[in-house]
Amino acid sequence: MVHPVNQGERTRWSYSKIDEVMDMPDLIEIQKDSYKWFLKQGLSEALQDISPVEDFTGNLVLEFIDYKMGEPKHTEDEARERDVNYSAPLKVKARLINNETGEVREQEVFMGDFPLMTENGTFIINGAERVIVSQLVRSPGVYFDSERDKSGRELFSGQIIPNRGAWIDMEVNSREILTVRINRTRKLPVTVLLRALGYGTNPQILELLGKDEKLLYTLEKDNTGSETEGLIELYKRLRPGDPPTVENAKSLIEFMFFNRKRYDLGKAGRYKFNKKLKLSSRIVGHISAENIADKETGEIVLKKGERITRDKAKLLERLKVRHIKIQISEDSIDDKSRSESKLWKVKVLCNGYSKEDDKIFKTTKHVTSDDIIAAINYLINLSYGVGNIDDIDYLGNRRLRSVGELLQNQFRIGLSRMERVIKERMTIQDVDTITPKKLINIRPVVAAMNTFFGSSQLSQFMDQTNPLAELTHKRRLSALGPGGLSRERAGFDVRDVHHSHYGRMCPIETPEGPNIGLISSLSSFAKVNEFGFIETPYRKVDKERQVVTNEIEYFT
Repeated sequence: MVHPVNQGERTRWSYSKIDEVMDMPDLIEIQKDSYKWFLKQGLSEALQDISPVEDFTGNLVLEFIDYKMGEPKHTEDEARERDVNYSAPLKVKARLINNETGEVREQEVFMGDFPLMTENGTFIINGAERVIVSQLVRSPGVYFDSERDKSGRELFSGQIIPNRGAWIDMEVNSREILTVRINRTRKLPVTVLLRALGYGTNPQILELLGKDEKLLYTLEKDNTGSETEGLIELYKRLRPGDPPTVENAKSLIEFMFFNRKRYDLGKAGRYKFNKKLKLSSRIVGHISAENIADKETGEIVLKKGERITRDKAKLLERLKVRHIKIQISEDSIDDKSRSESKLWKVKVLCNGYSKEDDKIFKTTKHVTSDDIIAAINYLINLSYGVGNIDDIDYLGNRRLRSVGELLQNQFRIGLSRMERVIKERMTIQDVDTITPKKLINIRPVVAAMNTFFGSSQLSQFMDQTNPLAELTHKRRLSALGPGGLSRERAGFDVRDVHHSHYGRMCPIETPEGPNIGLISSLSSFAKVNEFGFIETPYRKVDKERQVVTNEIEYFT
């Protein structure tokens, strides 16, 4: 039967026998929505990251309160004709506070002309239309892997990868010792890091993670015996040559991991962390080795010896149970690495957050000591068959940096350079005559944005062969560019078609030659969620009636 179908803003008549369940979405929505997010939220987040700026004495404080975009100087057509940018002025309201006198000065400061996106999802730079290609990168989070040694024994390793900041690599070596590396420095026993985080004594560490063989071997190898010794040993490895003191070590750890300016997991990283380390996904199907009671009512919700179902696991998560002991039979343990024993008790520890906890996304963008401890516990549990290793090529472990996030990162780079200039000027200029305009030098911000639009690998002249080529260019995904892969280093696995690409990325449309598999295109009905992961629509199946319904849900 003939029926109308909406395709974008146009309605067409379809003669197909099968009804379309979904209308074709706006195909350049990925570009337009991302840029709208940048103007509404991205600029504000970047300004908040550096605000307030204090001088070295703490007397002067500069805050960025609000911002607004002005009207564009030229229309789109004028920008094309005159070979100029289609842009609008960005004005920021800045407040300077003198803590000594209590004087407050506010001014509106011009922060440069910002390129605007046209209705077609492009930018006009020096009269030429440009497209910012979305970048496909490895998502921040915690990942686990395994490899076999010469004797065939499986050895596990883990990585904590942030958006920006220090990487933490953990592994179990062939001698059953748990080691950790921070920012590719020399390995040290994982217990040294635990001591530096405040778990100074051996009983504290064993109480925290359970009496595991690997942990006992690691404690034997560890030459430190207290929190102070752990801090000094860690400082020696991270800053060789500097005089090691406890105060320096504490401030270094605080600076490297718990400072939001230096360490950023981002919204996506926090989501991945909580999803991976939550209790419910790891204990389903295992047998409890202890009774678990509701703290408020005292009612036992899980009995010793009871098999944990998915519903029970979710109930424990809702009750905010931080750890549970489970029974492991020797069938699930590698016999080469275990002594004769019929039953093992394993302590499973989570990082204390559920992935649905909205507050945590707003507050904790850096890693916490609970995150590090839960990741170490996950690594130990992998030897007992509790938990799963990650497939790094799985699309759920890669995310898109769309135009808005790429611009935010560049704006942040410019602001951090500007922050250094502001601090220098605060010390030089006369306190009585100083104003926000005199302190702020916008050149670093303007230079960072101009460099990105003019010469970045992801800023490209729009393919104007035909309308279809234009559309394809705006939906292109690239694994190359700053923070991504390089053609020379990319192996076969990362270029290959993966089963998770189904419905999310086109398996066919990729260039031949050195870029094969590194440049791809988004599927027609795929969309990008708030964390940057690609989602595809699924139709719900009614199992009772055994029919496919028209109800649609998006999944990563």
